[in-house]
Amino acid sequence: MIRIAPLGRALAVAAAAGLALTACGGGTESAAPSSAPAAPASSAAAPAANAGDGTFTVGTLLPQTGSLAFLGPPEFAGVKLAVQEINAAGGVLGKPAVEIDTDSGDTSTNIASQSVDKLLQQKADVVVGAASSSVSLSVIDKITGAGVVQISPANTSDQLTTYNDKGLYFRTAPPDVLQGRVLGDLIVADGNDTVGILALQDAYGTGLADNTEKAVTGGGGEVVAKVIYDPKAPDFSADVAKIKAANPKAIALIGFDETKKIVPELVKQGLTAQKVHWYFVDGNLSNYGTGKDGFPKGTLDGVKGTQPGAEVSDDFKQKMLATDPSLHDFNYGPESYDATIVTALAALAAKSDAGVDIAKKLQEVSSGGTKCKAFKECADLIAAGTDVDYDGVSGPIEFNAAGDPAEATIGVYQYGADNKNKNVSYNTGKISG
Repeated sequence: MIRIAPLGRALAVAAAAGLALTACGGGTESAAPSSAPAAPASSAAAPAANAGDGTFTVGTLLPQTGSLAFLGPPEFAGVKLAVQEINAAGGVLGKPAVEIDTDSGDTSTNIASQSVDKLLQQKADVVVGAASSSVSLSVIDKITGAGVVQISPANTSDQLTTYNDKGLYFRTAPPDVLQGRVLGDLIVADGNDTVGILALQDAYGTGLADNTEKAVTGGGGEVVAKVIYDPKAPDFSADVAKIKAANPKAIALIGFDETKKIVPELVKQGLTAQKVHWYFVDGNLSNYGTGKDGFPKGTLDGVKGTQPGAEVSDDFKQKMLATDPSLHDFNYGPESYDATIVTALAALAAKSDAGVDIAKKLQEVSSGGTKCKAFKECADLIAAGTDVDYDGVSGPIEFNAAGDPAEATIGVYQYGADNKNKNVSYNTGKISG
């Protein structure tokens, strides 16, 4: 089916820390266009639909390389932890769940398409990923065309809400209409009435830039410059110069790993975080530190950023660290964990590991039933014939008709002199679909 967001879909946000977030409609929240985006050439051919073979197989399509590689470790750890807990509780349909890990790379390579081929050949029922919205858009037709569920822990592009996905695409991260609203309102609430936006040229960057601009202007501010840059450019001096010429009080930097090159250029041109307020987003909200791979001490002091996801408990962090002791970020680890758990529960409810059957049960096991928070607890209830409502570590999970979370949380973070960030508030929003 084509998932259509109803005309005038409203976003209601109950904000923490005094941020005023009001309902908004139209734009990317309105009815979908009459035709879905054309399928990329690389995903035109799809194998026959997967009918299931009795073994619940989870394939990961997550970044081991590329511009979002820093997100890979916590995402892989989240899936691995979930599979461990599923199998400790007896597995799915009487058999251990199987995990197959692959690299998503980024849009500069064909790695994702090759990885999807591998996962389909090995009979994956569910593909967890990609992290990048643009990467997902490049392979979604190949995955859903094979009758396999794709569930991303980190995709936020609004394009995916109305994509013709045959009812097989879901995500545990919210669309950018919510993060853009929180980011824009945060910038204005901090006293910045003129804003420059630097955003990478892809579905994620331009979409989040547009949503942020709407929130800034809606709050009484002005976007004096919006520069969409090529993330693979050899340098970003010209892009930064355009922002400098507009003389904004704040700069929203919406990017990925190229942030490591843009930050020194901002400093070089005199747009330091001490003179102009900087704001990051989930794509670059990393703990950079002050070592050889970080920035000089104090570079990011006072910089703020937004990140989808509820507060991660210390207990869950310790479980993730036990899975991967090298973790220093937890970004989208909870969402990856929940994506794996909720699809396994849907397989139990469907009594089938076939992707099309799992997809039909994802809304059912995430809403309207008896609340449960752990796989074994939920699995026991399903075995007893009880309708369950899984609430995950990243939030309530409940999927709307578009396969998006019906409710989600955006955290606000602030950097210290050590170039590491800490949470300062959380903002929860509901999205009807």
